[in-house]
Parts: sequence; C-alpha cells; structure tokens
Amino acid sequence: MSDIHGEAYDDADGTRVDAQSEERTFAALPPAHGRGFAQSWWGQAWLKALEDTALDLQQLKAGRRLARAGAVGAVSVRPGRITAVVKDRDGTPHRSDVLLQELSPAGWNRFLDMAIERAGHIAALLDRDMPPHLVEDSAAAGVELLPGIGDLEPECDCDAWDHCGHTAALCYQVARLLDEDPFVLLLMRGRGERTLLDELQARSSSTAEAQEAHGDAQEAGPEGVDAAEAYAEGAILPPLPALPPLPAEPGVPPSLDTEAEPAPGLDVAAVEFLAAQTAVEAHRLLADALAPGHERLPIEGDLSTGEDAVRLAAARPGITVETRLAAASDRGRDGLDLAVRAWRYGGRAALHVLEETWTPQDEALARARAALDAAWDEEERPPLRPDHNRWTVVGTDVQLRHGRDGRWWPYRKEGAHWAPAGPAAQDPATALAVADGNE
Repeated sequence: MSDIHGEAYDDADGTRVDAQSEERTFAALPPAHGRGFAQSWWGQAWLKALEDTALDLQQLKAGRRLARAGAVGAVSVRPGRITAVVKDRDGTPHRSDVLLQELSPAGWNRFLDMAIERAGHIAALLDRDMPPHLVEDSAAAGVELLPGIGDLEPECDCDAWDHCGHTAALCYQVARLLDEDPFVLLLMRGRGERTLLDELQARSSSTAEAQEAHGDAQEAGPEGVDAAEAYAEGAILPPLPALPPLPAEPGVPPSLDTEAEPAPGLDVAAVEFLAAQTAVEAHRLLADALAPGHERLPIEGDLSTGEDAVRLAAARPGITVETRLAAASDRGRDGLDLAVRAWRYGGRAALHVLEETWTPQDEALARARAALDAAWDEEERPPLRPDHNRWTVVGTDVQLRHGRDGRWWPYRKEGAHWAPAGPAAQDPATALAVADGNE
C-alpha cells in the first residue's frame, strides 16, 4: 500500500519501496545450488553482459561462488547504485556497492521517444512487461540499457582497488532480481517503474492529442490536392490505417469431404493435413512479421525438403503420412523420431544441433570454455570429455552440445543413440540439469 507522505511501503511483490527516492530493497535469496543462476531472458542477458565485459575472470568466479552459496544479503537498488552486505566464506560481512551510470535526460528522452514510436513497446511497458527487443531498439536509438566494459564501478569496504569477490557476487545477484522484475534495470539507469510509466502515459496522451489536432486541421483545409503534388510531397499524405489484428488462431481450410470420388492415387487425408499445416505456418509467419523489431531480424532461408519433412512430422500427421515423410527425408522412422523430438524443442536450430558436428574455433571455442568455467564452482564441475562441439559427462549418459549461436543443448543417451533431452539454455549448468532430469 502506498503512503501519500512518500514513506517506505511494501509493494505487491514483497520488496521494500521508497516513494521519494525510488529505492527498492529485495530480501536475501536462498542459495542457487543445482540450478541455472538466471532463468529469465533478462537475467541471462545481464549475465552475458557481465561475463562478456569482465576484466578479471578469477574475481568473477569467486563472486559467482559466493552468490550461489547465498552469501549476498538484502539488495538495495536505486538510481545509479546497488548495495548489499556480502559475507565471506568465513562469515565476515562486507558492505559492497556497484555503481552504474544513470541515463542522461537526453538519453531518457530518446528512450521514451523510441517507445512511443513503437506501439508494441509502449503497450507492453504500460502493461508492466519488458519485451526483450527493448534492448536492441534502445541501442539503435543510442541508449545502452545493459552494462558495457567499465560500466560497473565497484566500491567495497574490503579495500579492493577493483572488482572483488563481494562486488562480483552482488552483480550476479542482480541477474536473479531481474528474473523477478526486469524493471530493476531501468531503476538502476535512473527511472523507477512508476515514474517511467507516468512519463510514457503523458507522452502517449500528448502524441494522441497532437495527431487529433493535426487531423482537425486537415479537415479544415482544402477538399483535395493535385495527385502529382501529393506523390511529390509524401508528408501531406494521410496516415495509413492501422493493421488488422492478428487472428487468434489459424484459419480452417475447406473440407474435402464431398460426394465426388477423389482422383485415383489422391490421399485426401494427406491433402487435408497439408492444407491445415499451411494455415498454421501462414499464421506463424504473420505473427512473426507483426512482432516488434521483426524488420531488423535476418531473413531465414527456405527449409530444405528434409527439414520441411521434419516440421510436418512434428505436427503428428498419422502413421501413413509419417512413413512417407521418413522416406522423403532419408532418415527412416527412428531417425525421423529423433529429428521430430529435436524440432519440438527448438525448430531448425535444434535440428542442426542434432545432425551437425562442427569444431568451434578461436573466439567461439574461447567463449564456450569460458561459459563452462563460469557455470560451476571448480570443485562442483563435472568431468567433461570434449569432442568437436559436444561435451560428454564422463561415466554418464548425458551430454552438452554447443550450437553455433552460443546456446547449450541437453542430450541423453538412449540405447545406441544420443537423443535431445530439452530446449536450449544460455547457461551450460541449466542445460546439464535438464539432461540429468533435475529440472
């Protein structure tokens, strides 16, 4: 409940909020043993930015161990600073702060302008949601939300001159806070959730009023303009109407069940299945095209015959069609079953990981090894036997496969074959936990 005098109060999520300073305090979190450190997209994005920009990997690993052990106390978050008491392994407490530069007024103006221009972003933010594409769109507007090299400035009473294990542990704990509420990142950059949403609401209303006034002015003007002049000066053209909303579900193709007999050799059930899957795929493509930021994504190439066969088989077409798809894809029934399982976990990318063996080189190999080193404490890391892009846990039937996009895929041996065991994860420890059946 809020307080009109601006005093601290408990928010709905159990954190402590100060209405004047926009400070939030999160209670200490339990140890994170046996699980991936961050679960949400925002938590994993913070970890990636933290680990990609770290200058001292040893301090980073020490901090990860402390954070995993539950050594970080309650975390206070306010514009430009996060604070917590972090205990050493012997229990000695240390006051630790990490500073992150706030966005300038000009930077916040660019951020708010960007959000207003993209209907999907403003709708999501006003609905208290933080879409992942916000990072890319903000960067395109000249506003970096996630920290870069040197952006996280440490202060600790252990007198370390740079990041120590205590401040690194605090940075890791932020990933778990972002799992709970991604708006924490914007608070660190200088705007609390309420202030941000109020500014967005005000700008949205002003924009709507300006557009309405512009429309009234147009109505008071001349009834028409010369067509040549209109095409020469596009600014005087009226705005295009809004796109129609995305249908809630794919359309239903017409039934082929008629009184007329089908042509010889025509499998009516197979044709109806293909028509239904075409509608499903068309709906998916339209949903992707209407999603915010779609215009900046790379264009995917067409599926090969073998890939398309797997996509269709994943829709459970029935034994007759599955048999034909297995033959068309040159996989056989067992191979098709494995491919379908991979497709359901991650589409085309998961299928490539199943069927492609490649050797990481130079930077890709360094990043893979760094991720493995950071995923576990030294004494907890399982023994791994590398083979190209595959790391098998020695003495077990579980395996990690590294995709070309940097993600990790869990695999489990079933009989003579390695089979996909779950979706991809940014953190190898999370993927291995899935392969072990612990998640």
